[in-house]
Parts: sequence; structure tokens; C-alpha cells
Amino acid sequence: MFRKMVNASVRLVQRYLPEPFIFALLLTFIAFAVAIPVCKQTPLEVLNNWGNGVWGLLAFSMQMALVLVCGSTLADAPAVKRGLDKLASMPKRAVGAIALVSLVSALACWINWGFGLIIGVVFAKSIARKMRGVDYRLLIASAYSGFVVWHGGISGSIPLALATPGAALSTVTMGVVTEPIAIGNTILSPYNLGICLFVIIALVVANSLMHPKGKEIVEVDPGLLEEEEDENNSFKPSTPAEKAENSIVISMIIALMGFAFLVMKLFVRGESLDLNSVIMLFLFLGIVFHKTPIAYVKSLNKAAVGSAGILLQFPFYAGIMGIMTGISAEGISLAGEISTLFVKISNENTFPILSFLSAGLVNIFVPSGGGQWAVQGPIMMPAGAALGVSPAITGMAIAWGDAWTNLIQPFWAIPALAIAKLGARDIMGYCLINLLISGIIISLGFLLWTI
Repeated sequence: MFRKMVNASVRLVQRYLPEPFIFALLLTFIAFAVAIPVCKQTPLEVLNNWGNGVWGLLAFSMQMALVLVCGSTLADAPAVKRGLDKLASMPKRAVGAIALVSLVSALACWINWGFGLIIGVVFAKSIARKMRGVDYRLLIASAYSGFVVWHGGISGSIPLALATPGAALSTVTMGVVTEPIAIGNTILSPYNLGICLFVIIALVVANSLMHPKGKEIVEVDPGLLEEEEDENNSFKPSTPAEKAENSIVISMIIALMGFAFLVMKLFVRGESLDLNSVIMLFLFLGIVFHKTPIAYVKSLNKAAVGSAGILLQFPFYAGIMGIMTGISAEGISLAGEISTLFVKISNENTFPILSFLSAGLVNIFVPSGGGQWAVQGPIMMPAGAALGVSPAITGMAIAWGDAWTNLIQPFWAIPALAIAKLGARDIMGYCLINLLISGIIISLGFLLWTI
């Protein structure tokens, strides 16, 4: 029964899910058409919201491109590849490989979503190089599936926003939360940790059971995954310019400066491991492991090709977010109306689950934790307070909903797919099964949380 369900999901996605760029365009058309009657906006007003939003993710686009490029370049370093190959030799069977990748990805994403997004796929590729008989599509899908737990982890933007003091906290919650909510009540609460644990276990088991058999296995040729070796190992620099390009000393000095800054930021000033810190870690570790500046540049040039999808698609998602969050003369936004609809059919027992589901729906169009919090926080937090639901629970319901539908939203998969050299259709059929399983577990978790 489960096998038939998986095969049906894979066929459904293969048949109907378009290339991610086309998916973004279709979402644009849908949001545009729905915003006109729902928000009582004219087509010109919606067009204006779309156009004003198109460049709203420029900084984030650059961050994601750097996560991809710096992470890939680090993984391309000879010493790192040798280390990953040793780890990849641990599983002896295909099912064990799928389980290990699922676990590594989920734990890494729980620690930091940017770190986990890259590490999981890089590790999966290493296993694909070493092992025959493992389905490459499912291997990469397993690496991406761990991303669903990131907002329940220690880099979750919404629970961290609730824990950050300042006027912004009161503003986004409409005065419901005026004092910070400690992460002991959100991320590190027993119920959230329980949800994370059961979701991770379910991912490991489900991904392992989804592995096809016999002729159904789509295996990748390990030769296609081998990276090009440096053909100039015997090169001896002679000019001052060539000596600078091949200077290990220059690489070590700049890397030392980068590590010193990270130590001050994370351990002296006590700041969190944010996305910029992850990028810096990837960058300077890559420089160290490539040894010379010119070796790092050559590797980075190869990795940069994979960032094309980010550069093309992120402006269109920013435009969709502009439509979703654009406020009409009556003070109505499309994302706000979706949230309000779920609030109207809620009671004190169903509110967390419906908040989770509404956040999952909004996330399809607004795939950004910070953007979603800005839209849903002012609506869901006061509504939850009026029903007697704890602000910590409401905040985590929004957070989990934001992470949940990432499993079928190609936006976040773009960097992973670029590294894996696959298309969204190759993995989303398996991710759809993970969406259904994790959705049930998270919903039950919130039901128990409110009892």
C-alpha cells in the first residue's frame, strides 16, 4: 500500500510539477488574479505591489547565492572530499544510506538551516559516488527533507524574534507580547523537542521505506559526479603575481582574520549563528582547505554556475510576496485575508493546528520566515490571545507551518538541486509523502501541546 502511494506521488509530480521558474510564474499569476477580488484592488494596484516587491529579496538572494557557492567550494576541497568519502563508506546498504542522509540532514538543519541545507546534499553526493544500487533521486530528496525541522530548531527566525527584546516585538504582535519569550518556552520546550524528535524519526523511517527496488532504482553514474582534478599540480610559480596567487601564507592570514571575527561575534559578544556567520564559516574554511588563493578562485568559478536559478527566480518570489503583503485602501492584504479566514473557523483547541495550516498555505506564496512573521504575526497573535492560547504556542504554530510546506516549495530547494544537478520533479514526489507524514505528526503535536 505504501509503495503504491509513493509511486503515485512520484508519477503525479513528474507529470504536473513544472520547472521551478515556471512554477514561480504560475504562482505569480494566481496571486495576481486572487488579490483583485479578495483585496478589492484594481489590476494597476496589484501590478504596483508586484513591481515594488520584485527587488525586495536582493540582499537575501545574494546570501543564498553565497551559501550555495561557498558551501559547494568548501565541499570541493580535496581534504574535505576525502573526509566525506570516509563517512560515506559507513552505510553498506542503500536503505542504510538513505537513513543516514536523512538523519544527518535533519540534525544539521535543526542546528542551522543554511548549514544543513548544503551539508545534507553534499554528503548525499559523496554517498552516491561511493555506493552502487542507491536511488539518487531519493538520496537527494532525503537530504532536502530534513529542512522541514529548521524552524523548530535553534536557527528558527520566528521563535528567535519572540525572544528578542525591543519595540519590534510589541509592534508585530499588536501589543500581545511586550516582554521576550525565552526559547525554553518555544524551541527548547518539551513539546517542540518532542515534535522535532518524532518528525526526524518519521523522516528516517519513511525515506528508508520509499527506496525503490530492482529496475525502479534510478542510479547515478559515479563518474558524472567526480570533480575535475587540478591539471597543474606540477606548476611552479615564477613571477611575483604567480607567487601571490599560489601563496599559502596569504590564504592563512585572511582566514585567520575571518575566524577571529567569528570567535568575537559568537563567543565574546554572544551573538547567534546567523546566515551571514554560516557564509563566513564556509568561505574561510574553503580558503583554508584549498590552501592557495588561485585554487579557491578556480573552484568557486565552477560552483558559481549553480547560482543561476537563484538569480533568476528570487526576484519573482519577491514580487509574489509584494502581491501577498500589499495593503489596499481598506487595509486588506491577501496574506492577511488567508490568515483571517482560518481565525474565523478556529476555537481554543483548533487554533494552533489551523494557525499551522494557514502558515503552510501562506508559505507557498511567501517562502520567507521573516516575511511570513511580519504578515501573520499581527493577525494570529492577537487572535490566539483572545482565545486564551499561549503566544509561545501561536508563534511556534506559525513557525512550523512556514517550514512544513517548504517540502513542496521549490524556492528553498534551488540551491540543493543546483549542487545535486537534478530538477525539482526528481525529488518532489518523495517530498510530498514527507509533507503528509510530517503534517500529521506536527498537527498531533500541537493538539497535545494545547491539552
